[in-house]
Amino acid sequence: MSELIHHFEEWLLEYGVLGLIIVAFTESSFFPIPPDVILLPLALADPDKALLFALYTTIASVLGAILGWFIGRKLGRPVLRKFISEETITKVEDLFDKYGPIAILIAGFTPIPYKVFTVFSGVAKVRIRVLLLWSLVGRGLRFFLEGLIIFWLGAQAKSFIEENFTLLTLAGGLLIIIIYLAYRFVQKKKQAI
Repeated sequence: MSELIHHFEEWLLEYGVLGLIIVAFTESSFFPIPPDVILLPLALADPDKALLFALYTTIASVLGAILGWFIGRKLGRPVLRKFISEETITKVEDLFDKYGPIAILIAGFTPIPYKVFTVFSGVAKVRIRVLLLWSLVGRGLRFFLEGLIIFWLGAQAKSFIEENFTLLTLAGGLLIIIIYLAYRFVQKKKQAI
């Protein structure tokens, strides 16, 4: 199976930017291959365009998140009931009500399958603007971080990313939590006024 996926990745890579956009869009809603497998080789082949490729990936991924949200909103609950009890669905909805933005933000940045969160955000009736905002921040941080590293390091970026991925993810996760807490602080200040 992994060989089939690898061949499919290579096929998509042949389409360059179009393949990147297709993967980024579909991965946010239902597709199993993360856009990084197309973004990284494209950016490494042309480091001067790494940030442009990161922009394409971010925009396509956020648009795909909207599709994931609609899938969750229209089909999610009946499908989830086949695999998960109604009680569990309700618990997850409660967690999304309380922590939805941070869950979307962290999922957008980390290698956690993003589609799970976009679909469940539709099931949990997360407002679309919340999904868009935190998808844009999380996905943008992830893909622009990769793009910046490649832009700065060129061909050496591949080994740097492979060797430091865990550290980058942890540091990025911490940065995301700080951004979220700052956002919550500003929101509370606005409500107090």
